Amino acid sequence: MRREDPVVSRPRIAYVAGDPNGIGPELTAKLLSRPQNVRTAEVIVFADAAAIAAGERIAGAQTLIDEAGGNGAKLRRMDFGGEGAITPGEATEAGGHAALAALEAATQAALRGDVHGIVFAPLNKHALRLAGMTQEDELRLMQERFDVRGFVSEFNITGRLWTSRVTSHIPLREVADALTVDGVVQAVEIVHRYLVASGRESPKIAVTGLNPHAGDGGSIGREEIDVIAPAIDRARSLGIDAVGPRSSDTVFLAAKRGEFDAVVTMYHDQGQIAMKLMGFDTGVTLHGGLPVPVATCASGTAFDIVGRNVANVEGLQQAFDIAVAIAARGALAGQRSR
Repeated sequence: MRREDPVVSRPRIAYVAGDPNGIGPELTAKLLSRPQNVRTAEVIVFADAAAIAAGERIAGAQTLIDEAGGNGAKLRRMDFGGEGAITPGEATEAGGHAALAALEAATQAALRGDVHGIVFAPLNKHALRLAGMTQEDELRLMQERFDVRGFVSEFNITGRLWTSRVTSHIPLREVADALTVDGVVQAVEIVHRYLVASGRESPKIAVTGLNPHAGDGGSIGREEIDVIAPAIDRARSLGIDAVGPRSSDTVFLAAKRGEFDAVVTMYHDQGQIAMKLMGFDTGVTLHGGLPVPVATCASGTAFDIVGRNVANVEGLQQAFDIAVAIAARGALAGQRSR
């Protein structure tokens, strides 16, 4: 028997301030100066106090952080050396250590059940690797920590449109060999599950081909015939409204018109380019397959604009809102993949 999903009126959200050398501190100041954010969630901030202070100075905004908890966000101090360790605009081992330590602490809090979701400001993968991260990306790191053995995927979200992808941060030359029927089915199923968890009923999902013109009936490759079409048939047999394979150069035009709730792509840039063109400043990345919602903005650490107070917080705000909405519904509770 399926248990009822627990509803949390004011979920606890672990917030990671991102790489201290990027735009994370100033985005944090903007996000956590908004009263509605600390009203809708109990926010626990994992960051160095010096990075928060630097962000406040840049943004000209006072965060609603109260170290005792109180009526604001609660700070869990992560000491990485204070302001002397901040080198704005650079990917450094120190910055990577700060971000990695905070992400690890937030993940452990979720494992203990202390928080219902995680939101993080932009991280820098190079800095994380300098600090010792060996996984493909932070999603795979958290997958290991949560002991999730099933399929995981990044979702990119712009407005009402979501994407998932079958392969992610691998070289383009390896994509075709990495495609399997099971992998495509899992990418379709996971975005369907999260759309439903976020409150979307009966979502319609388009699945792209891999090759130009979705293979043109096999004249430009057989992946559509041998792998993708059988996967779509299997997804439909599971009750998912999936269509395709659709040519990736036109499917996003239909999706932009509202014909689909999500597009499943075969590799990273096949969807990322289209989504960022449609709404880079408000784009969200949601990590799918983990037992709690984990979200961030689609933009990176933006080292080139650090300190200028031009970083747009709306993508991070959207990420925060989505994580809170899913956490409040309790729709992922006990979901852990096996």
